[in-house]
Amino acid sequence: MKDIKIDDFKISSQINIKDLPTAFDLGKSEKKIEKELRKVSRDLADIQNRMYAHGKYSVLFCIQGMDTAGKDSLIREVFKEFNVRGIIAHSFKKPTEYELKHDYLWRHVKALPARGKFGIFNRTHYENVLVTRVHPEYLMYENMPNVNSLDDVNDAFWDRRFNEINNFEKYIADNGTIVFKFFLNISKEEQKNRLLRRLEKPEKNWKFSPDDLDEREHWDSYQTCYEDAINKTSKPHAPWYNLPADDKPTARYIVAKILYDTLKEYDDIKEPELPEKQKANIDAYRHQLENE
Repeated sequence: MKDIKIDDFKISSQINIKDLPTAFDLGKSEKKIEKELRKVSRDLADIQNRMYAHGKYSVLFCIQGMDTAGKDSLIREVFKEFNVRGIIAHSFKKPTEYELKHDYLWRHVKALPARGKFGIFNRTHYENVLVTRVHPEYLMYENMPNVNSLDDVNDAFWDRRFNEINNFEKYIADNGTIVFKFFLNISKEEQKNRLLRRLEKPEKNWKFSPDDLDEREHWDSYQTCYEDAINKTSKPHAPWYNLPADDKPTARYIVAKILYDTLKEYDDIKEPELPEKQKANIDAYRHQLENE
């Protein structure tokens, strides 16, 4: 198995999205990759158990990508070894009428994980600088002050949003949330193949929506917006990772390995010790139970 180095995937300088790979060869068969994924997932779950008991950090796991990039199955496979008490997932769809009565970050703030837990954002607060940038007419539903027409949605508007997102992520990072952001980078050709499979296999028909084809027409615009968002918001406290997503098992393994290799460096995450008085009486407690 080819060694995974975090820095090979972390975005730490300005990028051109066309230069980012959508495929990565681990040098192993799919079966062996899946076996290694299970092992890393178990190790990751052990860290999560300690983190839950420790109760001082939380993890925010964000994934963004074009339709069919494999977000749902990645979540299922990477986190399947986790205890359900320590993880919660949110899939952010089109904002509801009630959500639109609040600022655009409100629904994401209230979904943040508590200390000790993993929170998963399947599609994230970045929808507010991706979908709404490709379709700025959606912003009119937010009923914001000083945005009375699309003429008000200018470069200054987007720069303000990027600053707000950076400030939001810096705030939660400073308060104990470890932030991971993965861009599931799928090629246009692979997306086409996956959409065709949804049409050709009856058991996958339910996944298909004509909207997928409409959004595919905006592929180039989305790529430009992703590039801009990544360049403006990949920070040391909340880095973006380019995840080659053309091969699903490989993508899942890379994610799990990056999570594990990063979190194992937090050597202060450990189970809390018993108070000295209780520790000194362990033998007495055991004796009491054994002689009930």
